[in-house]
Amino acid sequence: MKKGTHCSVRGCEAHAVKSVSLKDFKSVDTGLDVEAEGRRVYLCKEHYKIYKKLAKKVKRLERWRWA
Repeated sequence: MKKGTHCSVRGCEAHAVKSVSLKDFKSVDTGLDVEAEGRRVYLCKEHYKIYKKLAKKVKRLERWRWA
């Protein structure tokens, strides 16, 4: 990730620490309004924590569905 990359969530000016594919981000209903530039979504520490918590629930449900 390039230095100086900011969070893709509208209104957030924090520096991004993680990037997630746009497809994966859209599969989780986070309620966050993002400005997607290309195929990646850049998230700051606070927004990544929200995404990770919700993605964990979605992945668990997917595993149960296939088991």
